[in-house]
Amino acid sequence: MQIDELDTPSLTADLDAVERNIARVQHYCDDHGISLRPHVKTHKLPELARMQVEAGARGITCQKLGEVEIFADAGFDDILISFPIIGESKIERLRRLAERVRVCVAVDSDEGADALDGIDVDVLIECDTGFGRTGVQSPEEAARLAGTVERFRGLMTYPTPAGTSEWLQRVLDLVGEVDCISVGGTPTASSVHELGIATELRVGTYVYGDRACMANGSVPLEDCALRVLATVVSTPTRERAIVDAGSKALTSDLAEATTGYGFLLEHPEAQVYKLNEEHGHVDVSRCERPPRIGDRVSIVPNHACGAVNMYDEIVLHRGGEIVETLPIRARGRVR
Repeated sequence: MQIDELDTPSLTADLDAVERNIARVQHYCDDHGISLRPHVKTHKLPELARMQVEAGARGITCQKLGEVEIFADAGFDDILISFPIIGESKIERLRRLAERVRVCVAVDSDEGADALDGIDVDVLIECDTGFGRTGVQSPEEAARLAGTVERFRGLMTYPTPAGTSEWLQRVLDLVGEVDCISVGGTPTASSVHELGIATELRVGTYVYGDRACMANGSVPLEDCALRVLATVVSTPTRERAIVDAGSKALTSDLAEATTGYGFLLEHPEAQVYKLNEEHGHVDVSRCERPPRIGDRVSIVPNHACGAVNMYDEIVLHRGGEIVETLPIRARGRVR
């Protein structure tokens, strides 16, 4: 069966491109002596995570405990949780997980550190080196917090703006040598060796690519494995087409340095300029031959992680021939 025969909207991934992406980043890490710990929040599939580990990845990164539970049940035993674990119910779930798999947790507060007392987990101190999200706000605070946890292993940051290396080195000057300095981000994945300090790379989107990766140059179009297949269901005017992939099929995330909500492979001049729940509004005014009702289009979503989380299953193919349809087992695991 060919993917052209699928009902729409459908989520598909080109296995050849997936394998190229896995090999490329693994080779980079191997060449520079950096451990790769891929972020499974992008694909949410134990099957793809197993491909990454078999290619040489050290372990996996999860964002939420629900993801950890799925991947622990699937046999993964070296898991970093890169999101703060706060709340009694979550701490109890973490305790149960730590009894059966090796877990490392990132913390950035006294509350987060104190909650780990008596739990068999390693700890990284998350550092805000300029992104302005989670993370301690100074090297001195990182060093202080590190001194309060029993199994302090190292530091974690995302992404790696200018000054990251100096920021983290200041922490090392205060705490001494550490086992792990974990950095993340697909856009900067090919240059983290230039920091001269990273021991581990966390990346997720690289495995599929998306329109944001196309825009920042981290994954070229030919290696963007993920597609949302859609059908043109209406052409109310010469300038407007409507596809059956709206906000429930395409992520509403915007991609930096681009406009619209996805890239139409068959009509690169077109723009998905608006999303309703089921309607994707496409400006086709610049298309010499605009799509017609019944035509099928392949859309590279702006953000792979957000798009994947909206589907129950993904169709894997090679050259358009369907290989396997997999349930996206960790989709919706936001707790």
